[in-house]
Amino acid sequence: MKFRDGMWLVAEGKRVEYAEEVYSINEAPDGKKITLLCPTMQIRSRGDTLNRPTLTVELEAVMDDILSIEVTHWHGAQNKGPHYDLFPSGRPDVNAIIAKTEQGTTISAGNLSATVSSAPHTFDIRFHSKDGKDKLTSLLNRSVGLAYDPATSSPMQTADMREINHYILTQSTLSVGEQVYGLGERFGALNKVGQAITLWNADGGTSSDQAYKNIPFWLSNRGYGVFIDATEKVDLEVGSERCSRVQTSVLGQRLKWHIIYGPSPKQILDKYTTLTGKPAKVPTWSFGLWLSTSFTTDYDDATVLSFLEGMKARDIPLQVFHYDCFWLRAFHWCDFVFSPKHFPDPKASITRLKASGLMNKVCVWINPYLGQASPVFAEAASKNYLLKRKNGDVFQWDLWQGGMGIIDFTNPEACEWYTSCLEKLFDIGVDSLKTDFGERIPSKDVQWFDTSVAPEKMHNYYAYIYNKVVYEALQKRYGKYEAVLFARAATAGTQQFPLQWGGDCESTFEAMAESLRGGLSLGMCGFSFWSVDIGGFEGTPDASIYKRWVQFGLLCSHSRLHGSNSYRVPWLVDDDDKSEQGCSAVLRKFTQLKCRLMPYLYSEAMESIKHGWPVSVRAMAIEFPEDKTAWLCDQQFMLGSSLLVAPVFDESGEVEFYLPEGKWTSFWDGQVVEGPKWVKETHQFDTLPLYVREGSILVLGREGEKRTTWDWTKDVEVKTFFPNGKSSFRLVDPDNKELATITAVKSDDDWNVKGAEGLAR
Repeated sequence: MKFRDGMWLVAEGKRVEYAEEVYSINEAPDGKKITLLCPTMQIRSRGDTLNRPTLTVELEAVMDDILSIEVTHWHGAQNKGPHYDLFPSGRPDVNAIIAKTEQGTTISAGNLSATVSSAPHTFDIRFHSKDGKDKLTSLLNRSVGLAYDPATSSPMQTADMREINHYILTQSTLSVGEQVYGLGERFGALNKVGQAITLWNADGGTSSDQAYKNIPFWLSNRGYGVFIDATEKVDLEVGSERCSRVQTSVLGQRLKWHIIYGPSPKQILDKYTTLTGKPAKVPTWSFGLWLSTSFTTDYDDATVLSFLEGMKARDIPLQVFHYDCFWLRAFHWCDFVFSPKHFPDPKASITRLKASGLMNKVCVWINPYLGQASPVFAEAASKNYLLKRKNGDVFQWDLWQGGMGIIDFTNPEACEWYTSCLEKLFDIGVDSLKTDFGERIPSKDVQWFDTSVAPEKMHNYYAYIYNKVVYEALQKRYGKYEAVLFARAATAGTQQFPLQWGGDCESTFEAMAESLRGGLSLGMCGFSFWSVDIGGFEGTPDASIYKRWVQFGLLCSHSRLHGSNSYRVPWLVDDDDKSEQGCSAVLRKFTQLKCRLMPYLYSEAMESIKHGWPVSVRAMAIEFPEDKTAWLCDQQFMLGSSLLVAPVFDESGEVEFYLPEGKWTSFWDGQVVEGPKWVKETHQFDTLPLYVREGSILVLGREGEKRTTWDWTKDVEVKTFFPNGKSSFRLVDPDNKELATITAVKSDDDWNVKGAEGLAR
């Protein structure tokens, strides 16, 4: 939302009042917070203190290297929930210091400081490293304010605020060359400078400025990140109102955000996920291939069996079979009952399929909506489990399902009831759940069971509580570390309930690229696990697009074949081409490659969740923050810390990608390329650019491996790639217990590995 018309004028219809000076500074007794009283004009006489708004700015040391900034106009305004659950694993101690000098007052948290200038009649707050080496960002003149829309002409008008919108806004400075990343799974340009972004979950596909996963966190290439502690709609102008500032605004009387000092991206993400929650561990079987029925396709027991047998006949290892929406009866979504016409005995069928070895686990699609045609709607409505309108009616509309209602997860009894419905699915043999939707949550004319929450704050936050309820139900049944979701909607903290997938993309190379940008952006917001609809969701991919998407999708942390109105089994895409360049052969090769990578991949995953890093589709800048070119790369990614992947986005097989400094070894043929440099290659469908970083140690399964879980001390090989004194790899088992720590040791003029003695091929 723009509040100004260029630099000089206020936008038509708006009135803005800015903090013009710091009138007084009060220090909290615990020495961790300072409070600034900031009038909206410079106070030069006693009369200037009258008839004038003031803004309160609180700077607090939250934990080492994190300071919070809260701006408030009227303190008497209710601060309704929901609020983000910060420090879910416990709040660390903070080394807070407040110091006063002639230049100003400085509050420090660990290595991060904010200095409030003591210059008279000035509003000037500078954020910097404690040693002064790194200058991060600032709040300068006309950078903190309140705004009215429509504009008021007299303070008397604010006696009735029912028709007046009140905003709080801040504008932090952007330095020369500064770039901004993150803000959720966004599908446009990776660098957000120049974009106007609204953080408001929406079911808008992957080809617009709407997003399923709006995360109020952004990361700067200058060594800091910002977490906006606001569950409501947040509007950002990232260098798009004033080119040298990031403007953040909310509708209300207060705005709070945290600045997080890294200085590296990895350190920033580690601290950010300490604040909002670390991603949880996922089971090894979930890393294997998932196959879906697709959305509106016609399928039954016989169809499922034919797909599974077809995959086995083509030697394509499959871990999970997913039943999408139409496992339910039409108009009965989501009532948790298999369609008796298509699946007369689902428990027996699932039991047989698992026993046959055709698949390992079962996933089914669910959402938090109840169509009124189903008996469970009446049950939920009668027990007050559904969201209501302000007049007491159940909130209903005909969007998606006829007369559908929305589960009210602010009602603890509704959560228990919903969990009991899920438990009936677990009894049948369902192991995982695709938690679809959760974005279209109304914010007008609604009344939640918990009257302490504000409807506009529940819109984004609903994704958090919905996925939390389902995830905890899975944990309760299968164990803490066996739970895994396939979730679409998210907000800050939802990374604790993995995993998330990229939503409804088209079956095109362009959609494949925009999906990658979405995954890269989400990974820069503390989400370790991410997947995508291999082949694209909307439309029917041709063989070229399908195979290139298979390559990309099997090198994501999680991999699922899924579509809308067409199947995604490979033999139906290319008329069962049995050549080595056919769809089945490509899917087989890359599925087996992922299985082979499991000792490396899983160990990297355990390190990633410890710090809140993305496992795959890891932005190049996370690994190479000193390389300016790495910050610009949006068509390639790192898989863990050692493997570089460049998907092919062209039917010709031509691809151009960037290799940072060092020696890079092709995974396929051992060819070595010295970076930094841009490289052009042409690939058939059985390869893509996959390079190993200099200094890497990889523990790999045997070629043709079909398992995701086995004893990783056996049937493995240890490979080194130009090892050096920093080369090290910690191999863990599926319980995250250390199997080996492998390091490189120099002997004479050669390097050998140490610590791999217990590993046998």
